[in-house]
Parts: sequence; C-alpha cells; structure tokens
Amino acid sequence: MRNLTMMTDLYQLTMMDGYYLEGKANQTAVFDLFFRQKDEINYAVFAGLEQAIDYIKDLHFSSEDVEYLRSLKVFHPQFLDYLKNFKFTGDMYSVREGDIVYPQEPIVVIKAPLIEAQLIETALLNIISHQTLIATKSARIVQAARGKSVVEFGLRRAQGPDAGIYGARAAIIGGCNGTSNVLTGQMFDIPVRGTHSHSWVMSFDSEIDAFRAFAEVYPDTCLLLVDTYDSVQGIKNAITVFNELKAAGHKPVGIRLDSGDIAYLSKLARKMLDDAGFKDAVVMASGDIDEYLLESLNNQGARIDMYGVGTKLITSEGTPSLGGVYKLSAIERDGKLEPRMKISDSIVKVTNPGLKTLYRIYDKSSGMAVADLIALDGEKIQKPLVLTHETERWKTTTLEDYGIRCMLNKIFENGKNVYEQPSLGRIVEFAESEKAKFWDEYKRIDNPQIYKVNLSDGLYELKHKILKQNKSK
Repeated sequence: MRNLTMMTDLYQLTMMDGYYLEGKANQTAVFDLFFRQKDEINYAVFAGLEQAIDYIKDLHFSSEDVEYLRSLKVFHPQFLDYLKNFKFTGDMYSVREGDIVYPQEPIVVIKAPLIEAQLIETALLNIISHQTLIATKSARIVQAARGKSVVEFGLRRAQGPDAGIYGARAAIIGGCNGTSNVLTGQMFDIPVRGTHSHSWVMSFDSEIDAFRAFAEVYPDTCLLLVDTYDSVQGIKNAITVFNELKAAGHKPVGIRLDSGDIAYLSKLARKMLDDAGFKDAVVMASGDIDEYLLESLNNQGARIDMYGVGTKLITSEGTPSLGGVYKLSAIERDGKLEPRMKISDSIVKVTNPGLKTLYRIYDKSSGMAVADLIALDGEKIQKPLVLTHETERWKTTTLEDYGIRCMLNKIFENGKNVYEQPSLGRIVEFAESEKAKFWDEYKRIDNPQIYKVNLSDGLYELKHKILKQNKSK
C-alpha cells in the first residue's frame, strides 16, 4: 500500500500548525468515528480496518512532502521542522471487520496527542466509510438473493482503481463469494469469476460459431452469454453446444442472461435446459441488479441460480456515502480527560461525550443480539441490566440472563500495532456468524424493525449535564 500521509484536507494541517504554536500538540484527545442515520442504511457491515492499520503504521512526512508544504507559504517553519519526525504514538480501538454496527455508535476510537489524532481524520473516514458502505450494500444484495450465489462484477463502473479494488474486498466481507476483479483476487486471495462478453460473440460470423469456439477452449467451464442478439435463440444455440459437449464427455456449466425480462427469460431458460436434460446447468443473471430488483425477481418466481452484480453494488447506488463523521469527544485538561460534545439544533448532529466503549447484548438462551449499549469507559454494567431508550427514558427493558461482548478492540497502543489482523477468509466467517445473530426483522430491506442502541445511565447523565451547562452559559 502506498504511503497516504499527505492524503488529508488542508485544514487538518492548518489546525495542526495552530496546535503546535499554541502548545496544544501533545494534549491527549479522544475522537470517535461513527456514522449518521441514512434512509437506506438501517445497519452497516464494518470494513476497511486492515487498510486503516496499514495507513497509520506508515504515517510519516518525507522530505519531499515537507518541501511541498513549505512551498504553499501557509505553515510556520518550526511546525514544518516538527513534521520531519512525525509518527503516530497514540492508541486506537475499533470494532472487528465484519461486525454489524449502527448509527451513532463509536466504531473507531482514537486516543492520542491532539496533533496526531487531528491528522488522521480525513484518511480514516475515506478508508473506513467507503469499504463499510460497499460491504453494507453487498450484505443487502446478498440477503435479497436468498441464498443464491452473488459475484461482484463492478470494476469497470467503479469510481477509480482504489474504489474498484477495495470495493471488491468489501463486497466479499458483505457476503459476495467471488469477484471479476483479478487484481483484488490476487491481493486478497479471493475467488475470481468470469467467462466472456458480447464482444466474443460479435467477433465471430455467428453466435453458434462463437459458442462452439468457446466450448472448445473451455470445455469443462463453459458458461455462455446468450443475449447478444436474441435471448431465446441464444438459449437454443447454447443447448446445441451443450449437447455437443456432453457427447464429448464434458459437462457444461450453464448460461448467463444480461438483459431483457430476466424473470420471464430465466423461467423459460430453466424449462428449456431441463427439457434438454441439463437440469444441473445454472442460470446466471447480470445487469443493473440491486436488492430491490432481486426482491422483485423473487416475487415473480424467477429461476436464477447465480447473480453477477456490478454498477449498483460497487457505487452503492441510492446511497453514495456512508455519512461517516469523526468528532472530538474528550480532551486533556489539568492532567485529566474532560468530555467534549458537539451541540446542534439538529438532533442527529448532537454527539456523545467522553471516552466510551461499546457493548453488544445477547439473549442467553437463543444467542441472538438484543441491543447495543454505549457506555462510559470503566462504567460498571449491572445485573440485571436495565436498557433505557436514549430520549424516551420511560421505555425500558430489563434483562436478567444475557451475554455481553465488548466490541471495541485495542488496535494500537502507544503507537505500536498490537492487533493480529485476521485473514479475509476469517473476516468473512465472522461477518456471516454475526449476521446470523440478528433476527430477520432487523435486516429487512424495507421498513426494518429498529434495533435498540442504548446509552448507559452514566453517559446519558453526562450528556444532559453538558447540555444543561451549555444552556446556562
């Protein structure tokens, strides 16, 4: 991974310069990274931690970087000299890649000298928000596919090389089981999938010639794209070639539909393939597919075994950004951390103060997730546990027998990476196991049940104390 230290907004550096000159550079600060509520995102699948770790491990300003900043004639010389030996020396906590997370939850917490914590805001939001967004879109699409295989096909429509590479990685965390992206497959040991496009067919004198040539080259992995000219005739031509393969002792894989009335054509194709004796041949569909089209195809009884999903997955069409934010929640004063809180007329922009942790509560008998609890660091969790609505405090749930998991893991300690990064395969296994612990009602595509995210009594009281103090001022 290339060095991304200079991938930041100018105002991060101007603030850092100011902190340095004001003597605030080494003040310990706490920042929370979280995301705000979006209409289409009722939950998210956290991704991008591996790349965030790589970024922080490699934080440094080269001599060329410093000279470029000097050329801007914005920064003070003593600050530029300081940057020559810059590195991250703080602590970082994070949920695991593959964790299901919700709006307002602290999914990454940075506790570090203020000048260091400030710099990394932009890159962390860029890396984590993008991969989390794509992993979430992938999870929704895979859910709507109802157990059918989904392959990520989006590289050519991705918004640049990085979006294609790391978007494909995130799509695998979300539940896709392969990608067309060869570089991502090489980098992360992901299965790569693909056969041929319309250009293969159009390069031959006829469709049947193109199919026969492809079958000759790939007799044991033959999956034919049948909609270049006429889908029904294409299916017939595919069956002709499949019979020839069968006679030669080979087993065809199936066909791919990429346009037209996919629901109707898939049912027709299934009947034609079955009648011809190819009941094991798959019907794959691709094109402008998303979770809403998949729901419609399911309702129409479409006979599709595998989906290739491109543009609407890799660009997260409909929700182009996660809405990730990075806010100061505490700062050192007289040797102690003093809570800080952003206050706004917009309720969604009011932040939670202090150094916090995040817990997931599970029902002991079923093992299913019941609620999440945002609490102050070190706050004791009582038994029985009384969960109270964040704003409507009369709404309570009392849990006697429950399991609890602290979701924030230490990633860096005093600048040293102390977290053992799991393989992508292990991340995928964890993501699937965690998704299975949420009732389907919480994962519905439309009108999902609201999952409880509660504030502890200590955090609630601190938040309202600060609000009251601000009002009196």
